[in-house]
Amino acid sequence: MTDGNQALKKAGLKITLPRVKILELMQGPENQHISAEDLYKKLLDLGEEIGLATVYRVLNQFDDAGIVSRHHFESGKAVFELSTQHHHDHLVCLSCGKVIEFSDDMIERRQDEIAMKHNIKLTNHSLYLYGTCTNDSCEHNDA
Repeated sequence: MTDGNQALKKAGLKITLPRVKILELMQGPENQHISAEDLYKKLLDLGEEIGLATVYRVLNQFDDAGIVSRHHFESGKAVFELSTQHHHDHLVCLSCGKVIEFSDDMIERRQDEIAMKHNIKLTNHSLYLYGTCTNDSCEHNDA
């Protein structure tokens, strides 16, 4: 049984072709922070006949089961990434939508200190930093 199938079983979800295909696609590093629409397009490119409504339904089931995390960046549409990753924060380009993951121990310590100062025990948190690309890799860079 593959890791994906085990993740589905552990989450209490039946192993179906759409779930397996979507999970396999999301395991690719280029498919992190992907929208349902983009995932659907990739499935079409691979010749998979899985409808957009099914993609949305499966992603919602994965989100409910803790297999994926849903993010709402400034673009307005939800993007998904696998939840099995270590904690990280995000830099988001407001021009092209590129998302960069990063981890910083100093930021994590400061957040814990601030929460303690205000008598809050953190159970979860997320940090999104927004800006614009300053190099030529941004397809919308006016430089």
